Amino acid sequence: MTAPPYGAPVPPPQKSKKGLFIGLGIGAVVLLLLITCGGVIGFVAFNDDDDDPTPGPSTSVAAPDPTAASPSVAPQPGEPEPDNNNAVTAQSSSDMSAVCDGSPILNAAPYTSPKGAKVLTFSNSPERPSSWRSESFGYGKPYYARSTEWATVGIVGCLTYIEGSEGPGRKCDYKDSSQKTVTIDYVSSRYTLTFHNAKTGVKVGDGGTVNAPATRCPSFISYNRTTMKAYARPDDGALELALDKFTG
Repeated sequence: MTAPPYGAPVPPPQKSKKGLFIGLGIGAVVLLLLITCGGVIGFVAFNDDDDDPTPGPSTSVAAPDPTAASPSVAPQPGEPEPDNNNAVTAQSSSDMSAVCDGSPILNAAPYTSPKGAKVLTFSNSPERPSSWRSESFGYGKPYYARSTEWATVGIVGCLTYIEGSEGPGRKCDYKDSSQKTVTIDYVSSRYTLTFHNAKTGVKVGDGGTVNAPATRCPSFISYNRTTMKAYARPDDGALELALDKFTG
């Protein structure tokens, strides 16, 4: 072959595209495998996050065992299906107060009769009618349950403030955080006591009317800074008599 004249461009040798096609083919297969594996990993990770319940309030929480089956709140064979959409699962004793708002407790102890049953009692107040606080009384009685024994409770007692029952009390003087003397209007009132099956929410008994006397100033008081009022709590003695009668 005669050499091209000086300055004429020499066309580069043509390269085979076979290697390019093979490389693209391998890359597509690898990409497909990564997408497929990525989809599976994402699904498993999503499911793992969904199945790992956030621990509720408790005195201690153990780390979850990844090999253990997730706890189920579904009714066991032989138990009736709950027919109340507001039924909840308790994680502490305070959660049991949901019964007073009409929500049964799915994992409460079964209720058969008042005799020998464990009871937790809650009360509201005129300033916070939808907020329920625990009433502790009757220590050593058969119905008494510690806050850590809430899972053994089959009955919830609800003390509901009677509208318009506010009565005279007394003036109580205290020192506030700045050591200034404040006078609190300590007010008496009355409550109605009802007993409910904790697992179904159904009312199973009446405890009558319970007074909340304000005859003496308590050593510690929580009051409304706007109204300078504090409401007395239900009488422990009356509550014990009502529980003795109902569970005896």
